[in-house]
Amino acid sequence: MRVGLAQMNTQSDKEANLRRAEELIDEAAARGARLVVLPEYVSFLGPREQHEEVAEPIPGPTTERFAAKARQHGIWLHGGSIHERSDTPGMYYNTSVVFDPSGEIIATYRKIHLFDIDLTGNVTANESSTILPGDEVVTVDIDGHTVGLSICYDLRFPELYRQLALAGAEVLLVPAAFTMFTGKDHWHVLLRARAIENQTWVLAPGQFGAHELNAQCYGHSVIIDPWGTVVADAPNGEGVIVADLDFDALRKIRAQLPSLANRRPSAYREPATVGS
Repeated sequence: MRVGLAQMNTQSDKEANLRRAEELIDEAAARGARLVVLPEYVSFLGPREQHEEVAEPIPGPTTERFAAKARQHGIWLHGGSIHERSDTPGMYYNTSVVFDPSGEIIATYRKIHLFDIDLTGNVTANESSTILPGDEVVTVDIDGHTVGLSICYDLRFPELYRQLALAGAEVLLVPAAFTMFTGKDHWHVLLRARAIENQTWVLAPGQFGAHELNAQCYGHSVIIDPWGTVVADAPNGEGVIVADLDFDALRKIRAQLPSLANRRPSAYREPATVGS
């Protein structure tokens, strides 16, 4: 399966952002991608006071545009993530939507882990002040392969990805807007770890560069194989990377190094206390 990942520099002009996303979908499809994956916050990255304003229902105007692109090219399309309207005033969900080649919505995933941190002098965030967390682990079947869904900060919680792997995931998707400060030290390490420990392909399209949210995003959209090898790594700027996913190689790795099969859940109990 050939996949294409779009790297973007989303700003506060929602219409311009969506037009650019459509252009990158066209490019990925022209390069033969069967599955195209967009980054987190594909339609808007701007002042937080505008986030509720740009939130919309699902289905809604943005998902209708992405559905049309999936139909046009006959591709599977993962729409990164968008601001999904909620019933709670002042709050929204950070939600991924997956479309089949006919343009039908076949899955949605609401980001579970919210980015509440304070790296004094570098990065501070309090997503839980405006975002509601999801509470469902989601997989989707794409051309006979189980694909696990996640978003950005989820990457730091390996238990989510193990749950996806145990549900049969062969591919893990991680659309993101990783900060430059954390990304330079953690992005590749965490993504490679998730690929290695779960013996899956990892597809991680990211936001790049400065944004009106007063943030600098790391970029480096990557495709990583089940051995942990970086197969493709996007350069600075907007664009598309593509690669062919080899599932025979995945099965060979799992057969020769059967770490998932060698798990011993019955032993994973509360640690014994030794000494006092």
